[in-house]
Amino acid sequence: MRASLIQIAVNEDESVDSRRQRVAALVREQAGADLVVLPELWTTGAFAFEEFGREAEPLQGPTYETMAKAASDAGVWLHAGSIPERAVSGSGSAAQDGTLYNTSLLFSPSGEPAAAYRKIHRFGFDKGEAVLMGAGQELVTVRLPETTLGVATCYDLRFPELFRSLVDAGAETLVIPAGWPERRRAHWTLLAQARAVENQAFVLACGTAGTHAGVPQAGHSIVVDPWGEVLAEAGPGEEVLTVDFDPAKVAATREQFPVLKDRVLGLQPPRHQG
Repeated sequence: MRASLIQIAVNEDESVDSRRQRVAALVREQAGADLVVLPELWTTGAFAFEEFGREAEPLQGPTYETMAKAASDAGVWLHAGSIPERAVSGSGSAAQDGTLYNTSLLFSPSGEPAAAYRKIHRFGFDKGEAVLMGAGQELVTVRLPETTLGVATCYDLRFPELFRSLVDAGAETLVIPAGWPERRRAHWTLLAQARAVENQAFVLACGTAGTHAGVPQAGHSIVVDPWGEVLAEAGPGEEVLTVDFDPAKVAATREQFPVLKDRVLGLQPPRHQG
């Protein structure tokens, strides 16, 4: 299976519409890949908080339409990163009152919608995304011919219980678009490898380059195998990271080293003694 992670640089002098068209062209250039992955909030920049409300769009808005067409033109499964979604009537079962969500879009090779995922863990510690956007409530997996994707976004990477739930739902390849800051790049690499090892799954983590509202981005998109080996890693700038991997390695790893079978669930909380 071939995956291409497009590590987009967000240039504040480039309009959102111009970036959409440029990224669509990059997606079309990946014809021949099986899966293409874009980063988190690449239309606005993950730290451009003031842009979220101005550039928010309905689920089936201009980014949806542009990326659906690009997926169809390239004939690829496309994880189109995430957008600031403004919930409106008909866009889902959750609040339809104008709430903003950090929402990932996934498309089939025919350009049909495959899934949408509203980010569950919002970053900011009572500011930024944490107060501007609503929290998603649903786990998302997507079945491809070769593997089952488990979908998460950026800050979700710090919460291992989410990924265990995705594995319990059948995930074999964990796809994580992000707008991760350079100052915590060491955490990005460490956590991507940890999520791969503890879940015996492939991790495809696609970050952004450039600077978002004054916050330098980490770049260094990474692909990790179920043993924690880094198969490919990007540099700090805009680039396309392409890697071939064998999804069958997940089942082989879990059979060879069946650690997941030894999980102990439903433990009682500790009792205070003395």
